[in-house]
Amino acid sequence: MSTDTPASAPAESVTERYLAVQRSDEFAGLRRALRGFVFPMTVAFFLWYALYVILSAYARDLMGTRIIGNINVALVFGLLQFVSTFLIAWLYSRYADRRVDPVADRIRAEIGEVTHDRGPRG
Repeated sequence: MSTDTPASAPAESVTERYLAVQRSDEFAGLRRALRGFVFPMTVAFFLWYALYVILSAYARDLMGTRIIGNINVALVFGLLQFVSTFLIAWLYSRYADRRVDPVADRIRAEIGEVTHDRGPRG
């Protein structure tokens, strides 16, 4: 009786599977889709915020203009910063549900990771 194990092809290591996925066209497309949303939105929000800061610093008369009662343009701009942040988060959530998550789920299933139900998306 022998204690030798039968010769078989070594199983593909986890590292090799991840590297193969990283080199795949599907993963490259996923990265492109993510960057296609994130980078332009980041630039747009930064420019919007910079406009607010620059106007606050150099256009004090404009920003101090009262709209209704004690509410001035600067306050409205400041509040719109919050609105735009939530709007971008909502838009990203919709974009990810349509363009990013399905591809990421396919890739995850392809490499053999157990997917967990993340609940309803909306």
